[in-house]
Amino acid sequence: MSDSKTIDDLVNQSAELLSLRAILDKVGAYIYSKDLDGKYTYANSLVCELFGKEACDILGKDDSHFFDLDASNELSVNDRNVMEKGVTIQQEEVTFVKETGRTTVYWSVKIPVMDENKEIIGMCGISTDITERKRLESKLSRESQILKTVLDNVDAHIYMKDTNHRYVYANPKVAELMATPAEKIIGHTRQEILPDANSHEHIELDTLVFSSMEKHAAEEEFIDPDGNVRYFWATKVPLRLDGQEDMLIGVSTEVTELHHLREELERQATTDALTGLNNRRFFYRAAEQEFTSSSRYDQPTALLCLDVDRFKQINDSFGHLAGDEVLKALAKHCKAVARTSDIVGRIGGEEFAILLPQTDMKSAVVLAERICRSFENLILAQEPEPISVTVSIGVACRTDYDESVESLFARADSALYEAKRTGRNKVCTH
Repeated sequence: MSDSKTIDDLVNQSAELLSLRAILDKVGAYIYSKDLDGKYTYANSLVCELFGKEACDILGKDDSHFFDLDASNELSVNDRNVMEKGVTIQQEEVTFVKETGRTTVYWSVKIPVMDENKEIIGMCGISTDITERKRLESKLSRESQILKTVLDNVDAHIYMKDTNHRYVYANPKVAELMATPAEKIIGHTRQEILPDANSHEHIELDTLVFSSMEKHAAEEEFIDPDGNVRYFWATKVPLRLDGQEDMLIGVSTEVTELHHLREELERQATTDALTGLNNRRFFYRAAEQEFTSSSRYDQPTALLCLDVDRFKQINDSFGHLAGDEVLKALAKHCKAVARTSDIVGRIGGEEFAILLPQTDMKSAVVLAERICRSFENLILAQEPEPISVTVSIGVACRTDYDESVESLFARADSALYEAKRTGRNKVCTH
């Protein structure tokens, strides 16, 4: 009975050992044990595959048979520390296998093996191949460094925000713009960083990006910490990652100089260079819009055409520079005398026009007479001597017979001609 039990125990132990070996062969790691002399006492199938040997050709031999220990010196050092000091080591190990010539990086855990008397009799190790992971980490680190270098030095303000408009990332240009360290920007909204900033435009564009999940671009106005108004062309792109909150990436390039240049070009396109009034082109466009509106809603609209009397004599007597000064002073005076709703323009030479929205003929004549009388005894230039002028004004009011603004201009111009023909310094109507 006793012999039978002993045999059963041996069979069971043998089965357990075989099962354990099968598990260790399938665990996906390099598992091994060594005695105090550093000789292998166990090697699972992955270790055998690594060395290109059968287990029987590995057991009883040390690492010098399989590794180039000059290139893999830390293997011996780590093994000695485990078996001599009784410590557990967890760290990376770089190995160079003689059989394949392959350099491999492992994450190794090595622990001492003790007998019943707590005496160290060897060590066991579990090593996981992390070569590919290290390669990917190195690649990721290299790419991250390249990206960081680009983001830190690119001449653009680059940032990321979450759906609550809080910054997730801000490059140095953003930190410089806000006069705030980047680490103090993260987690805050623009309004929290710069309470006086006009952030509504930025929030509107951010909201549009998140609601549509499409790229959008627009010009944004920004008031910097010094109170300067600056302009940026902002391109914002949604970013959606699995399992994470939606974000947006923004790239803003300063266009302040271009903005002011565009404003100046627009001003030049609509403004008379000498007098600063609306130029002929803009005035006609405004008159066309007012004519169309007044026709549609059956509202009165009047037009004054004004001409400087005997302006040629001023140029002939005092020179063109003096003539220019007269025209600039006259334009300024007309702008001051006209109502805020009126549109004043220089049509050409010494001829000016004033568009009077929602004004009937009676009111237009009253204003024209006031303008005409206001020039009497008014000194417009002092050099080379005091210069004053008189003006003639023609008045016309839109009628149902006018098919276009040109007919309104023609009638006002005809009235102006009548004023000049009949004595000047007067107002005539058509």
